[in-house]
Amino acid sequence: MVSEDISLLLSIIRYLKGYIRIRIQGYSPERFLNLCSFRGIFIWGLLPVGNAYEMCIGLKDFKKLKPLLRKTQTRISIMEKKGLPFFFFRNRKRKVYFAGAVLCIMLLYLYSGFIWDIHFEGNQARTSETLLVFLESKKVEPGMKKRDVDCEQIVKDLRSAYDDIVWVSASIDGSRLTIQVKENDDIIQSKPAEEVQETPKDLVAEKDATIVEIVTRQGVPLVHAGDAVKAGDILVTGRVEVQNDADEVIAYQYHTADADIYGATIQEYQDTMDMVYDKKRYYIQKNQKVYYLQIGNLRIATGKLEHSDTGYEVCGWEKQVKFGESMYLPVYFGQIKQKEYKWIQGKYKKEEVQKQMSDRFHSFCEELEKKGVQITENNVKILIDKKQARAAGNLSLVEPLGKPADTEILTIERKETDESIGNDN
Repeated sequence: MVSEDISLLLSIIRYLKGYIRIRIQGYSPERFLNLCSFRGIFIWGLLPVGNAYEMCIGLKDFKKLKPLLRKTQTRISIMEKKGLPFFFFRNRKRKVYFAGAVLCIMLLYLYSGFIWDIHFEGNQARTSETLLVFLESKKVEPGMKKRDVDCEQIVKDLRSAYDDIVWVSASIDGSRLTIQVKENDDIIQSKPAEEVQETPKDLVAEKDATIVEIVTRQGVPLVHAGDAVKAGDILVTGRVEVQNDADEVIAYQYHTADADIYGATIQEYQDTMDMVYDKKRYYIQKNQKVYYLQIGNLRIATGKLEHSDTGYEVCGWEKQVKFGESMYLPVYFGQIKQKEYKWIQGKYKKEEVQKQMSDRFHSFCEELEKKGVQITENNVKILIDKKQARAAGNLSLVEPLGKPADTEILTIERKETDESIGNDN
């Protein structure tokens, strides 16, 4: 790797200084090569060509070859001239060309002092567009000067504006302002301890079912495995009775009921699909393409799209010009494509309908399984006629039961003995 870097550096230096590829032929070319080595004349790229040799030599060393040629009775032929000095010499009359190159370098230097792109990383709760609007309200936007960018202030503004952002980093990379954020996905808005009050809850059935399994962690279960329940029935209550030695209820303790309850239920499934549908027919010969170049707010396009009365779709792509990895410029180029179409009627084949209905049913089953539902029996059938396809039937399920509901608060009336009744004697 080091040798490759050195070789690349030497190639650049040779190009900047200029060099010549020559051919040596005559009475004693080998003696010529030995004299070059003895005089310290550096040559490279040596290749034998018949009775001659080709090689590369620098401009300064080329001027030292005349006495060596006489002494060795050899002739020299210039094959190629390479390097920056020869490039300038060949284009010495092209003043506009060099003026444009100088202007380009000056513009690049000028544009390098501005921020042309703001990039966000790590944001999930909010889109980059939302954060850009916020930064614009703080006068941070593309086109501003680098020296006006206060990264510390940007970090403070984002942290103070959004409570769920726990870490922010802002840095300038070339002409890009990179902002990295880390959000707290588990943030909990909590109240002070003295304001937090636990509301007692029951677990009630959401639908008619037969209890398959119940494991209670907190509360009093009112049903057991094998019991049939209806929607709204209390399965586990958060109200716990407190009894005295005579088995009389003297008070209640209230909790939030907690249990794993599974019940057997019946789920109806219905789905329909028309055999005839509307589809788009695109006109390939009427597709339109427009290319454009945008510099700042100025846009130059190759034409104008002509919209049709039947219908059309517009799509395209856009790229921003950059140098290297981080030197972004306010220059964009892209393409806008318009495809014209009209609506026509199509008809599904029986195999296509069968596949689509099956895929939709499988997606429905997968959604149930994601919720912890187990399918024990499937009685769904697909019927297809000329106009419509219909899927209907029942699914036997074992699914979690029990949704929270407020516990009814009961009060116990205390009976006190009237001690005023008695005998005065």
